Amino acid sequence: MAVDQEGQATGIAQDGHNLRRRNVPNHSTSNGNITGASQEVDIKKSQKPNTSILKTLDEWEFLIAPLLFTLVSFFTRMYKIGLSNIVTWDEAHFGKFGSHYLKREFYFDVHPPLGKMLVGLSGYMAGYNGSFEFKSGETYPEELNYTFMRLFNSTFGALCVPVAYFTARELNFRRSTVWLVTLMVLCENSYATISRFILLDSMLLFFTFTTVLCWSRFHRLQKESFSPEWFLWLFLSGISIGCVTSVKWVGLFCTALVGLYTAEDLWNKFGDLRMPKTTLASHLVARVVGLIVIPLLVYMFSFWVHFQVLENSGPGDAQMSSLFQANLRGTEVGKDSPLEVAHGSRATIKNMGYGGGLLHSHVQTYPEGSQQQQVTCYHHKDANNDWFFYPNRNEPLYDPEAPLVYPGDKSVIRLIHSQTGRNLHSHAVSAPITKGDYEVSSYGNTTVGDEKDHWTVEVVSDAASRDRTKLRTLTTAFRLRHTSLGCYLRAGTVNLPQWGFKQIEVTCVKANNPRDVYTHWNVEAHWNERLPAGDPGSYKSPFFRDFIHLNVAMMTSNNALVPDPDKQDDLASHFWQWPILHVGLRMCGWDDKIVKYFLLGNPAVYWGSTLSLVVFAGMLVWYLIRWQRGYDELKPAEIDYIHYGGLYPVAGWFLHYLPFVAMARVTYVHHYYPALYFAILTSGFVIDWVTRPLARKDRRTEWAVYGVLYGVVVGLFVLFRAIVFGMEGRNQQWSHLKWFDRWRITD
Repeated sequence: MAVDQEGQATGIAQDGHNLRRRNVPNHSTSNGNITGASQEVDIKKSQKPNTSILKTLDEWEFLIAPLLFTLVSFFTRMYKIGLSNIVTWDEAHFGKFGSHYLKREFYFDVHPPLGKMLVGLSGYMAGYNGSFEFKSGETYPEELNYTFMRLFNSTFGALCVPVAYFTARELNFRRSTVWLVTLMVLCENSYATISRFILLDSMLLFFTFTTVLCWSRFHRLQKESFSPEWFLWLFLSGISIGCVTSVKWVGLFCTALVGLYTAEDLWNKFGDLRMPKTTLASHLVARVVGLIVIPLLVYMFSFWVHFQVLENSGPGDAQMSSLFQANLRGTEVGKDSPLEVAHGSRATIKNMGYGGGLLHSHVQTYPEGSQQQQVTCYHHKDANNDWFFYPNRNEPLYDPEAPLVYPGDKSVIRLIHSQTGRNLHSHAVSAPITKGDYEVSSYGNTTVGDEKDHWTVEVVSDAASRDRTKLRTLTTAFRLRHTSLGCYLRAGTVNLPQWGFKQIEVTCVKANNPRDVYTHWNVEAHWNERLPAGDPGSYKSPFFRDFIHLNVAMMTSNNALVPDPDKQDDLASHFWQWPILHVGLRMCGWDDKIVKYFLLGNPAVYWGSTLSLVVFAGMLVWYLIRWQRGYDELKPAEIDYIHYGGLYPVAGWFLHYLPFVAMARVTYVHHYYPALYFAILTSGFVIDWVTRPLARKDRRTEWAVYGVLYGVVVGLFVLFRAIVFGMEGRNQQWSHLKWFDRWRITD
């Protein structure tokens, strides 16, 4: 990567006199300084000859500098990493998920599995057996080597620094700017702090950094299309995209940046009439394979491993289909359940929509509407999930001594809640949230009620049989049509407010859409002493169906993470506060006996990078206006440099920042960290561009300016080092770091 190559758009005619064409060769110095041919300065002639040592250092800078930066990076990320022996912040979540992998228990989380599997791997390498519960604030037991697990995670954070160095080189920044960008990543306090704990953020940042590096290197190889190295970096880009998306869905924003570049690149090639159609088709196929197929395979592979490892029943079972659960070791789903449902059977009924829960009711009533007993969908095992299958009111009362009656397709039944004895009921009252649907409630009892307690069974399919005359545990998918209203029992993705315990709203939808899986149900567990036990676990659930099911469940749960107006979250923050470093975050308790960590960025990095975004916007407007007026001060190589060295980092920042502006879910300061990296790259471009005249005229002045910048960045990191390495004792001793009241470093 040390060899500088021309990196510009391809596929359009290159004309040095047409400034509206970006696809032109650039002229760059060995350090990436963009200059015109007539303006190049022979600096070597104006300087005294270098000594052999300095010359050697200069020639090998591309190895020596990143090595030194990396060593310092490992120090800043790992120094005193085991000082705090308590479960800190989200270690309570991700450490626990790692435990599930070690115990091979199935769990559910809103994030993809790759990062958490790596946490589990760190625990395995540390000799941890998965028995610790990772309760927030709890002291780690002596037998758990939490220090090693933290070191494992911090390695990803430390490796971000050399990746940033090589990325800056590939973006054609001068050496002085490359060092500045690397120092900004190295001395970013928030990056150093969050990398020191058992969290996913260091992995997310690392794969975000590698994606940008692979993309920038691939762009620089455009003149060597279809060469082995070109294919290598294309496929590495795809692998990196797959990895960053498999850690957190935030990685999709990085994917969008590469997709934007690819679309522009192919569009330029499409406009090149000299390019053979076969070559254009080859470019298209290569990118489809490298940037779509490979990332998707990596993403799916992480879930395949996830399913293979988590073979035992665990706390996340209810999020998956009944068939999936029945094949987990130690599960109660389908265990000893009779295969065929009869009148008098007690059963749990699961919604077959993606992320669907179990039909549920409890004694609490709706605060409006009918004010009858609530009916919801619930994802956890509970006695309130049990229902009895009973005959309708036009048939004889259920007699446990009478011959068995098996409901099937077109049968009219009642469902009676086992805990309260009330009937599953619907009426022409609007649902509490989805007003276009009818409300579903629990009403009456085995003797009190009316025809609005009746539901007609409509069998959709059966994984084990073509016989639709009976309902079978796990395998039969059926719909429940309200006999009087003609609507269908449905559990979608809408969560009730706090009065409904945030459980899923169950309604009776008027539209008859047989393909709506949220109107499909199946019997998950089944008890009937008069029927023999079956073996439902003999039916396997297809991987692709489980993969889709789990991803939709993750999406549904992620969308439900909205701020609770009834609760105050002191750790949450708003999107507008992040770029200006308006707030920080206390990662643990603030008692004098606790080692305290405060998640706050380096002021120079934050404010400088945010200012650079504004400056870049002003630069862009300025040059566009002058370009439109016919001024030709920018050479094609400089336009290309602005395009790829400045505009794409800004686009990356917008793609990673703007979604949180529109996002309804609760947000925290660490959600800005991927966007911050693109802001740092933007600041590198802006400073590199502004200081170009110094690089051409007086290198000593240039290095003096950069020396000041280096000193400010490093100095502020050192000043705020305590929030990274841990604050011991009374918090008041760190009052000099509390520049603003919103920085709650001290009480």
